[in-house]
Amino acid sequence: MDSTTTEPITATAHNRAGTISVRTTDGGLPVDLRIDPRELRYGARQLADQILALNRQAALEAAVVRGERLAAEGVPREILDRMRLPSRADLADGPTDRPGGLVR
Repeated sequence: MDSTTTEPITATAHNRAGTISVRTTDGGLPVDLRIDPRELRYGARQLADQILALNRQAALEAAVVRGERLAAEGVPREILDRMRLPSRADLADGPTDRPGGLVR
C-alpha cells in the first residue's frame, strides 16, 4: 500500500454565498476556517451551526476520497466495507453521524 494513504485527506465545503469555508480531514478535524466578516452580523449561534454543518460536509467528502484512493490502491472491497467509509451516493444524502462519534 502506498504511504500516501496515511496522510490526512482533506476537502473544503463552502456555504452558498461563499462567505464561509471549512477545510476538514476525513476524520472530521477542521484544519482551515475562513469567515467573511459580514457573516458575524447573524450571531454566534447561526455562525456556529453553519461551521459545524460545513465541517460535516467536508469530512464526508474527504472520507469518500479516502475510500476511492484505497480502492484504487487495491484494498479489497471487504476491508473497505468494514471501514464503513461513505460512497459518492452517501454525499447526495448529506452527512450523518455514524457510530463511534465520528462524522464520516
